[in-house]
Amino acid sequence: EVQLVESGGGLVQAGGSLRLSCAASGLSFDDYAIGWFRQAPGKEREGVSCISSSGGRTYFADSVKGRFTIAKDNTKNTVYLQMNSLKPEDTAVYYCAATWDYSGTPYKEARSYGYWGQGTQVTVSS
Repeated sequence: EVQLVESGGGLVQAGGSLRLSCAASGLSFDDYAIGWFRQAPGKEREGVSCISSSGGRTYFADSVKGRFTIAKDNTKNTVYLQMNSLKPEDTAVYYCAATWDYSGTPYKEARSYGYWGQGTQVTVSS
């Protein structure tokens, strides 16, 4: 059974930082690309960042570019999303998702992913 477990969310003041983790089990992690998505109340799910199976290619939404970084540790079956300079508009539930990486390029669309975690809440106060 494939499981993705997010952790690291919480409450932080604007300008602060958080590091989210996505720990995977039940799959050949080296072969899977990982994406991070978020959804705020009343808003549609938004793609935040994604990384190829090797970790060599990444993508960031314009809204987080320059503030967030993503890294994939295939020895620990974990992807990290480092979030710096957080803004109140970053407040959302953050989800990680996994898809078998057949192309080696990051997958920006949620429909590309077949496995999802349960989400972790990130709240940024002003």
